Amino acid sequence: MSFFKKIKDKISGTNEAVAEKFKDGLTKTRDSFTSKVNDLVFRFRVVDEEFFEELEELLLQADVGFETVMELIDLLKEEVQRKNIKNTTGMQSLISEKLVEIYNSGEAVTSELDIKEDRLNVILMVGVNGVGKTTTIGKMAARLKKEGKTVMLAAGDTFRAGAIEQLVVWGERTGVEVVRQAEGSDPAAVIFDAVKAAKKRNVDVLICDTAGRLQNKVNLMNELEKVHRVIGREIEGAPHEVLLALDATTGQNALIQAQTFNEVTNVTGIVLTKLDGTAKGGIVLAIRNKLEIPVKFVGLGEGIDDLQPFDPEKYVYGLFANGLEMEETDDHEAEIEEDK
Repeated sequence: MSFFKKIKDKISGTNEAVAEKFKDGLTKTRDSFTSKVNDLVFRFRVVDEEFFEELEELLLQADVGFETVMELIDLLKEEVQRKNIKNTTGMQSLISEKLVEIYNSGEAVTSELDIKEDRLNVILMVGVNGVGKTTTIGKMAARLKKEGKTVMLAAGDTFRAGAIEQLVVWGERTGVEVVRQAEGSDPAAVIFDAVKAAKKRNVDVLICDTAGRLQNKVNLMNELEKVHRVIGREIEGAPHEVLLALDATTGQNALIQAQTFNEVTNVTGIVLTKLDGTAKGGIVLAIRNKLEIPVKFVGLGEGIDDLQPFDPEKYVYGLFANGLEMEETDDHEAEIEEDK
């Protein structure tokens, strides 16, 4: 059974709706990247060095990342040699299988948030301005509330004009309380007040917004360290999650941002926004492989339910859905020929 069919079987039933969100959300990447892979497979027919060179170029264009591409090409070459594969039939399925293997290699990863019963769970959301951080917080609050959790928001981005109001709007939209102070207030003081209020009200989850830009990078990172310390003093082991919001449309720049933030805040997971708006969806793999930080959520659209937990198999299904359809068509045609 091909890897495509294994994925199809795995997501059938209850997971189909979510899988379709991944398929729809990755349309731009699929149209750009996967259609070229399909064309490559059609043009070459034979697996040779030239085939791998062109595949390497396509993967780099999709922002999969140099190290990840080299690892994938090596794995494919080993598999081709081991199985004595001569033609390109089924190469899309093999590529998708190896991409999932690469994502899942190393330390065990999960998209699940570290949320436990009988404690105040604190999530610190970080990221530069313009990546969709505040919107992500709102969507995450809605998601957690839908799961039966009581949620509170802390408007810790006190420097960007309109940031507090934007979070308040999300609070009203989701029916979640927002702790805030005046624009320009000390972010750490806002977070401190929010932790105290969340404890008093026995809230399950406190999500803290933070500044995305100050006078310079050093000031920003110092501010984040200060907020981190304040939370840690009030609740042992907190924050339980430090989620970095990255804009998928920025490609390799998102990887640079991730490296910078991870140096000072010990990022536990990535929220990759606007994945539906880019043809470079391969950045998911580059981030995971380069930084060994799991992608916990991805933004697959504008809707409140379009923030989805990341699943490497559904991601690959979204990337290669056309290949799966082609495979099913080929199988159907083969059955017709047999019947004749």
